[in-house]
Amino acid sequence: MEKKDHKHEDHHHLNDHDHGGHEDHHKHMVKDFRQRFWISLIITLPLLFLSTTIQDWFSYKIDFEGKGYVIFGMATVLFFYGGWPFLKGLFDELKEKQPGMMTLIALAITVAYVYSSAIVLGLSGKPFFWELATLIVVMLAGHWIEMKSVMQASGALDKLMALMPDKACKITDEGTEELKVRELTEDDRVLVKPGEKIPTDGIIYEGSSSVDESVITGESKPVKKKKDDEVVGGSINGNSSIKIKVKSSQDDSYLSKVISMVQEAKKKKSKTQHLADRAAFWLTIIAITVGGFTLAVWLFAGKDFNFALTRMVTVMVIACPHALGLAIPLVVAISTSESAKNGLLVRNRTSFENSRKIDTVVFDKTGTLTLGEYGVSRYESLQEGQDKKEFLKMAAGLEKESEHPIATGILKKAKEEELDIPGSEDMENMTGEGVKGKVDGKDVKIVSPAYLDKNNIQIQDKPEPEKTETLVFVLIDDKPAGYIGLSDKLRETSKEAIQKLKEMQIESWILTGDNKEVTKSIADDLDLKGYFAEVLPDQKQHKIKELQKDGKFVAMTGDGVNDAPALAQADVGIAIGSGTDVAAENADIILVESNPLDVTKLIGFGRATYKKMIQNLIYATAYNVVALPLGAGVLFWAGIMINPAVGAILMSLSTVAVAINAQFLKRKLN
Repeated sequence: MEKKDHKHEDHHHLNDHDHGGHEDHHKHMVKDFRQRFWISLIITLPLLFLSTTIQDWFSYKIDFEGKGYVIFGMATVLFFYGGWPFLKGLFDELKEKQPGMMTLIALAITVAYVYSSAIVLGLSGKPFFWELATLIVVMLAGHWIEMKSVMQASGALDKLMALMPDKACKITDEGTEELKVRELTEDDRVLVKPGEKIPTDGIIYEGSSSVDESVITGESKPVKKKKDDEVVGGSINGNSSIKIKVKSSQDDSYLSKVISMVQEAKKKKSKTQHLADRAAFWLTIIAITVGGFTLAVWLFAGKDFNFALTRMVTVMVIACPHALGLAIPLVVAISTSESAKNGLLVRNRTSFENSRKIDTVVFDKTGTLTLGEYGVSRYESLQEGQDKKEFLKMAAGLEKESEHPIATGILKKAKEEELDIPGSEDMENMTGEGVKGKVDGKDVKIVSPAYLDKNNIQIQDKPEPEKTETLVFVLIDDKPAGYIGLSDKLRETSKEAIQKLKEMQIESWILTGDNKEVTKSIADDLDLKGYFAEVLPDQKQHKIKELQKDGKFVAMTGDGVNDAPALAQADVGIAIGSGTDVAAENADIILVESNPLDVTKLIGFGRATYKKMIQNLIYATAYNVVALPLGAGVLFWAGIMINPAVGAILMSLSTVAVAINAQFLKRKLN
């Protein structure tokens, strides 16, 4: 199956003016439309008051010498000031050879203004400056509302941007110097004072403190950090100064990558968006064609030019694809931002949209359904009268310098027991069997049950591993001192996640390199559809293909380098946030909080987003289907007709309906 291309665009300096300039431009546009709307409305009210048509409707009369020229003057200001964004938009769209919404509005107001001006200057007929005025005011209001909605939908990204500090205190040979964060390079040393934001990802080399990492994890409780611990840029230092060594430049920091992913997702168009763009383009072509045809038909039918022109202008106003152009982008902007707030980073919009089709979720086991950390489940002495903490202390001493998951589990337990861990000498790995070395002058080995059998070491009442447990034995001077049971614990949310997927009619599988007994035990415990165990990394991709050949729409969830091919093969690749960069690069969606339950959230978001997109497309196009024929005058014989102003109002109501419907998505996603 062909997979989407996920190449990242070049990172921009996040504290440069690239993003800020873009956001400032948006804010300026909102302000500009608001100002043009209010000024145009102030001019429109007296123009309407003086309009003969309005006077006839409400049975009052105001007349004076030169009234027509006064109205003409106000309409001219409205056309060039209020209509300027649309006139400029027309030239921009024609330059791009993509006539659309702005082209239609500009054509409609230009036809109305030129024709009405010609009447003031002597052409026979009835001017409709009041239709021109109301059209401009209503369209300005619609654009203002649209741009405000888009700005609000982008709020989550703005908040992420605000988390990145601007400056850092770099440690130099002479002392410290303040510089911009973007100027920091790998291995620079930085002082972070109490209460300051940590400028970029790094490793503490001096000091300890509590760090608020809620920006990354959502967990409000501060995390204790000490020497050699990693810290994440954007998190907040607690009550003590720390010195960190920069792990990467700001552009490569975790939070910067998060921001970059959200920005990229916002730029990418989904398949539904392309559908909306094509519909808007063809609606523009249809509007111009039908408008010209309407003019010709009514002239041929013997109606005067003013009547025929009014019908043409009405058709072009009604056909304006304003609502259609807003239907998808607004939903996508909201869903992308809300997803980011909820810990779902969307890298590929089409895959996010396709998540509604997922019927099978394949989970990697270690680090995804489980914590990926071995914890000591039990430990007991095998020598009478020996304190079991004594042999645990010796085992921890031997494993002190090892990074193996079992070693990490033993060390963690020894620290929890507050044991004084000794150092070791002559440590050596025994491939596939364990480790050995000297601790406090004694020969210490931590070995597998297979080592005991191979060396014929007998243990009375030898313990057996429990269903998901790995058992190791500690030998001191070649005599069994005790055993330690370790297990990779399930995440607290794994069972709930699988249950929810089942309720959504979605199958769940495990795909792992671990042994069959442990995998089967977890699969049974979680009540999964099935499992693939003892699968090598290069075979994982083939297992995904097998499911796809059976007609399944597969999501793969993983965290490691060995999951990358399967993530790339899956219809939707989901990376656990705590995993590797390689896994993230091959994923469509990243779960920031490493929570399997977020897979259900993702599918729910995908379904809600797609449903809202389709609703908006229906709302936007249904209005055109009904209003276009009425605007053209097909029911003129029955006395039913829409004039340009009413068409503009109805069109804007359609736009507002689409915008409001998109905003309802926020409730669905929270």
